[in-house]
Amino acid sequence: MEKRETFVVHIISQEGSTWQGQVTWLDEKETKNFRSLLELIKLMDTALEDREDA
Repeated sequence: MEKRETFVVHIISQEGSTWQGQVTWLDEKETKNFRSLLELIKLMDTALEDREDA
């Protein structure tokens, strides 16, 4: 069974047809800023990959 992870996404603004804001990974209590939706997805994907490697 896969472990679930919880992220909180805070959208601060929308410019250039994309979002800017902060994402918090609750399980690791880590917050990162992002400048686009693609960057948000990459941050979340990297967090999950790091969790699987540990």
